[in-house]
Amino acid sequence: MSQPTPLMPHATASWLIDNTGLTFEQIAEFCGLHILEVQAMADDLASSKYTGRDPVRSGELTMEEIEKGQDDANYSLKMHKAPVTVSRTKGPRYTPVSKRQDKPDGIAWILKNHPEVSDVQIGKLIGTTRNTIGAIRDRSHWNIQNILPKDPVTLGLCSQRELDAVVAKAAKKAGIVDEVVDDSRLGDDKQALIDELRKERQDAVRAANEAAQEAEAAAWLEAKRASEAAGNDNP
Repeated sequence: MSQPTPLMPHATASWLIDNTGLTFEQIAEFCGLHILEVQAMADDLASSKYTGRDPVRSGELTMEEIEKGQDDANYSLKMHKAPVTVSRTKGPRYTPVSKRQDKPDGIAWILKNHPEVSDVQIGKLIGTTRNTIGAIRDRSHWNIQNILPKDPVTLGLCSQRELDAVVAKAAKKAGIVDEVVDDSRLGDDKQALIDELRKERQDAVRAANEAAQEAEAAAWLEAKRASEAAGNDNP
């Protein structure tokens, strides 16, 4: 059974490249990465730059283990202590940094289309604070001029099922269940549009990743051929 990978494999690989004499194969194997990824990081060809993470300080490796690898290029590094997986069970919903700027638009959409939903419900659904919700409601938010109501499901801030559950609960409490039932007839069309938008985003990300990998592989092969050619010219 293969050993677990470091908690932050790319950052760990970056540190090992800069601070050890391990081979790219050893680093790739330990971090669970492709050797071309490690090569690209070493040559500064990777699309993302990573801040190195010291695996010795984190307890995932020991200096003795690193020295064994440096002394023997065929040695496979053994993880000293596997990273602990932390599960988030309490606190507000976590939203990726890339989507946090979309929260005000999602909040504005709920306030406009479902005023029966309480601030507490919005806060749990979107992962925001009452102060932010209040500022958007009374239009005192610092960026109110640029906030446009957008469906939080389309923005990826919550799922359609989560939104429907919150709306249904709020509607039942407010005594407007019939209106929610009538509006639910639009659910299928909305879900189809959401699924299509998500697929387009996934396809775009997949295509970008494939293009980056192909470019890195081509650069690595070109450098290898140039090195071999230089070796042949200098017997």
